[in-house]
Amino acid sequence: MKILVPVKRVVDYNVKPRVKADGSGVETQGVKMSMNPFDEIAVEEAVRLKEKGVASEIVVVSIGVTDAQAILRTAMAMGADRAVLVQTDAALEPLGVAKLLQAVVDRENPGLVVMGKQAIDDDMNATGQILAARLNWPQGTFANTVTVADGRIEVKREVDGGLETVRLALPAVVTTDLRLNEPRYATMPNIMKARKKPLETIAADTLGVDFAPRLETIRVVEPPVRKAGVKVGDVAELIEKLRDEAKVI
Repeated sequence: MKILVPVKRVVDYNVKPRVKADGSGVETQGVKMSMNPFDEIAVEEAVRLKEKGVASEIVVVSIGVTDAQAILRTAMAMGADRAVLVQTDAALEPLGVAKLLQAVVDRENPGLVVMGKQAIDDDMNATGQILAARLNWPQGTFANTVTVADGRIEVKREVDGGLETVRLALPAVVTTDLRLNEPRYATMPNIMKARKKPLETIAADTLGVDFAPRLETIRVVEPPVRKAGVKVGDVAELIEKLRDEAKVI
């Protein structure tokens, strides 16, 4: 079985995002970029499934600028076999990404798509669900545990009340949550080997997909600075502040 793993290039999670001076978005020039952490978990899970003999090939795909090749090489250093970059400089939204991924799925014909539940740059948590709907495939979102056997996949999902188990027919789409696994570090020998693994580049415009944005960003602003806390002398003073200053009672 072939596994397809979409990965996204985002501002590194250790970097504090800065809003552009004109308020048009988040500054990415001169900022450390890396693979979306949830996508790292997806790559790790795909590699583990291959190590168990469930998968025969792992293909990673990214949609974006040329510099996204770096995270594809990282994924191949972790254990993916080859990579595809759908190259575009256009602004992308979950619907457009899902359409482009659908085109890649039609081209690659995988038995399973494993992807992060969301990207840490926009936190939309929508691409996996849209992709499953467009493919008309079953989906197991927020995966905590994944087991593949007898042509089916069992996914334990993280839900508000605890864990929910779903059993899906293949092919299917699975989105990964934080507690699914801990991604491995790429060793230096594997980093060197990844440089020789095939990386194909496809122009997004050649896939016959309308991925034009449907949303318009009006303005991006920093969150308001939180005021420092204060101590009160007694309950009466607390109630007074809640009534007169916070105006919550």
